[in-house]
Amino acid sequence: MHIQLRFFASVREALGTAEENLVLPAHVRTVGDVRDFLRQRGGVWAEALAEGRALRMACNHQMTGAGTAISEGCEVAFFPPVTGG
Repeated sequence: MHIQLRFFASVREALGTAEENLVLPAHVRTVGDVRDFLRQRGGVWAEALAEGRALRMACNHQMTGAGTAISEGCEVAFFPPVTGG
């Protein structure tokens, strides 16, 4: 399955990239699986996408949780929670 990844704010800065096209193995079926798969790259990927780290996720421009199913050609985005004053 092919998907488009997007990274924003401090996640983008930590990873050194804003986007990536990715071919996923068959066992990666949800947004949470994508996060786990990317963490397996190690280094800054494991750190920026760590399980305990506060991180927002979206699929096709809709805020989502880890259990949301992905599909061919979808866009998955990762970004820190938005704060403001």
